Amino acid sequence: MNNNSELNVRGAVDVREMIEKNRQTKSLANLAEKLIPKCLLVIATVSILTTIGILYTLLHETIEFFSRIPIVDFFTGTVLKPLSQNPEFGVLPLLTGTLISTVIAMVVAIPIGLMTAIFLSEYASDRLRRTLKPMLEVLAGIPTIVYGFFAFTFVTPLLRHVVPGLEATNILSPGIVMGIMIIPMVASLSEDAMSSVPNAMREGALALGATKLEVTTKVVIPAAISGIVASFVLGFSRAIGETMIVTIASGSSKNFTFDVTQSMQTMTAYIVEVTGGDAPAGSTIYYSLYAVAMTLFVFTFLMNLLARYISRRFR
Repeated sequence: MNNNSELNVRGAVDVREMIEKNRQTKSLANLAEKLIPKCLLVIATVSILTTIGILYTLLHETIEFFSRIPIVDFFTGTVLKPLSQNPEFGVLPLLTGTLISTVIAMVVAIPIGLMTAIFLSEYASDRLRRTLKPMLEVLAGIPTIVYGFFAFTFVTPLLRHVVPGLEATNILSPGIVMGIMIIPMVASLSEDAMSSVPNAMREGALALGATKLEVTTKVVIPAAISGIVASFVLGFSRAIGETMIVTIASGSSKNFTFDVTQSMQTMTAYIVEVTGGDAPAGSTIYYSLYAVAMTLFVFTFLMNLLARYISRRFR
C-alpha cells in the first residue's frame, strides 16, 4: 500500500510538472506571437522613416536652392557653369547626359537580356540552365567601379579604332558598359516571368501544331509580358542611378549635346564632383547638389511607379 501511495504521489507530481511546463511553453509562445509582429512593425517603420528622412533632407535643401536660383532657369537652362564668376545652373546638360547614357544602356541590355532569358527558359536543358544562370549572375556581383575602369581602359580605346572622333572620355563607352551590367537583371527577371507560365499553355500550343519559336513568341512572351516589361523599367531605373561607371568614363564636361562621341556628365557624376570638396557648405553650388539629387530621386521614383503600373496593367 505504501509503495502504491508513493507511486501515486510521484505520478501526481510528474503530471503537475508537465502541466506547469506546458503552461510555461504556451506563455512563451504567446509572448513570442505578440512580440514578433511588433518587431516586424519596428523594422518596417525604420525603413519608412529612413525614406522620409532622405526626402525631408532633399526637399529642405532644394527649397533653399530654388530661393536663390529660379526653378524655370534650372529646368530650362542649357548652360551649367557652377564655378565661374557668373555661375549658371541649367540642369539640361545633366539630364541629356543621363538620358543618353541610359538609352544606350537599354539598347544593349534589352535585346541581349531578353534573348538570354528566352534561351534559358525555353531552349536550355535543366543542366545547362543550372550552369549558365549562375555564371550570368556573376556579372551582377562585379563592383561598378570595376566596370568603370573597364569602360575607360578597354572599351573606349577599342571603340576609338572603330568610331572616328571619339574622345578619350565620352558617353558611348559607359553607356555600353552599363548595358552589360544590366543584362543579368533583365535576363533573370524575364526568365523568372517566362518560367512561371504554365507548361499546359506550351503543350497546348505544341499540340495544335505550333513550332517551338511560335510557342515562345506567341504564347510564352505575351503571357509573361508584365514581368518582362517590369524588368525593362527596373533596368532603366538602374541605369539612371548608376554612378561610378559614368564618373570614371564619361568625363566631367557639362556639354548640352546629343553627340555620343563627346564627353558629357550625368546627374550622378555631378553629385560626385560637387561632394568632392570643391563646394563650400552653404554656397549655391552646394545647394545645387540637392536640387540635382531631388531631380534624380523623382526620376527614379516615377520609373518605379511605372514598373508597378505596368505589372498590374498587363498581369
